[in-house]
Amino acid sequence: SQQQFAAATARNLIECKQREVRTLDLIAGHVNLLLPYIGSLRLQDVCNDSLETFKEERLAAGVKPSTVNRTLEDARTVLTRAARVWRTNGKPWLSTAPLIEMLDERQQRRPPYPITWSEQAELMKHLPAHLQRMVLFALNCGARDDNVCKLQWAWERKVPELDRSVFVVPAEEFKGKRPHVLVLNDVAARIVEECRGAHDEYVFVWRRERVKNFEDEPVMPYRPVHTMNNTAFQSARRAAKLDRVRVHDLRHTFGQRLRDAGVAEEDRALLLGHAINGMPQHYATATIARLVEAANKVQET
Repeated sequence: SQQQFAAATARNLIECKQREVRTLDLIAGHVNLLLPYIGSLRLQDVCNDSLETFKEERLAAGVKPSTVNRTLEDARTVLTRAARVWRTNGKPWLSTAPLIEMLDERQQRRPPYPITWSEQAELMKHLPAHLQRMVLFALNCGARDDNVCKLQWAWERKVPELDRSVFVVPAEEFKGKRPHVLVLNDVAARIVEECRGAHDEYVFVWRRERVKNFEDEPVMPYRPVHTMNNTAFQSARRAAKLDRVRVHDLRHTFGQRLRDAGVAEEDRALLLGHAINGMPQHYATATIARLVEAANKVQET
């Protein structure tokens, strides 16, 4: 085939748009990363070796192997469709799809880094107010980044006997693909109350606040935060000399503090949403009361 890789990626994007693929923008981003390396190559010349420079330079730039692999998977998809689906005058664009080797994600994965109380205090000093709330919430309930950012008032379930709420994260929003009851300790519950009323749908929101002319209307309405791992978080961890700390380490910190406080393994699994045999999808009030007490113990470590 004389078709170039760039033409094949263009056709793939068109078909993705026609199928209303939700991750179209993400796929286009990966394509833009690939084109400088292999965009001008004929499909039959694209192989594992032609992607080595791309892999090396992405890793050297500090990109995680798992992120590099997402781009390589998009390259695989284009090459597979060129071999199996697309035809010109009855002939496939590519006789056979080459083997594209993925990077070993486990070997290069960074170990967890639970933070200490002094590190937490230092990090907090450098965070803007809306991120302080989100980070402190994650440290006190172990919720993942996307569940904190997407936390919705519609998920809230009142527990009148305990005078507090839990949030039931729907299966489609939880990594384990099952509903998860997010139990809040006293600190997490207080943060939720502080957020109440700012937005009709999302718990955690932000807006650019005025630095002068305070009597005027706000510059913009409140809106949800896409990820805690944003420029402000990265700047704060650098200022706090905590470059190793990732947003997911907030969850690891909660888990570590539960262990340090002597919380039983089963209760830790329920609080963190780890899959265990016989795990209920909704908890009895007595169970929630026990888990609230366990989650509060992280403040004593």
